[in-house]
Amino acid sequence: MPVPWEALIPFALVTTMFGAAGTLFGGASRITNQGKPPRYGIDNWDEMMMERDERLTGHNRGQSVNVRAPAEFATNSIWHAQRPRTS
Repeated sequence: MPVPWEALIPFALVTTMFGAAGTLFGGASRITNQGKPPRYGIDNWDEMMMERDERLTGHNRGQSVNVRAPAEFATNSIWHAQRPRTS
């Protein structure tokens, strides 16, 4: 049975484009996470620590080794809005 050689060129192009898109997407997600793998199963504690890390370093994946927080940390706290109680 003959092989339709003209069909291999579009197949190779489509395969190459899917491979390039996946590689670029993976690279972009690594760059936005500062070279760290993505986080899965994030609970409330992890969210609070990510907010704290963002306030300390400016990025939610950044961590600081300084023992004392910078002076700006005292004034840039996050105040979550609450609904007033109606009872």
